[in-house]
Amino acid sequence: MLHVTFLVEGLFDYAVLWQAGFGNVTCSMGTGLNTTQIGQLLDRTSRTVYLAFDSDDNGAGSQAAGRVAQRLGAHGVEAFRVELPQGHDPNSFFAHGGGDASQFQELLRRARS
Repeated sequence: MLHVTFLVEGLFDYAVLWQAGFGNVTCSMGTGLNTTQIGQLLDRTSRTVYLAFDSDDNGAGSQAAGRVAQRLGAHGVEAFRVELPQGHDPNSFFAHGGGDASQFQELLRRARS
């Protein structure tokens, strides 16, 4: 059985995805993952992780998502980077950007591995 997890940076991002109906959300509390957090994401034999990090003007969120995706991939976890509109994180996408669950679902469909 495939388990899908949404990984976000902060608690507001976590809360807004949960409220929008995306139930299997976890928060890294920043852009990096420590060994314990990686281990927790490896607790299933088959897991896909969608990384929804900030789409900063300086590219820091995208770069961090790429690093996390590589680390997860090294452990056999399929990771996809969700491309949010420029300047948005999940919280601002829903709360200030006018996004809804179906629009976020479309971003997931277009996510890159």
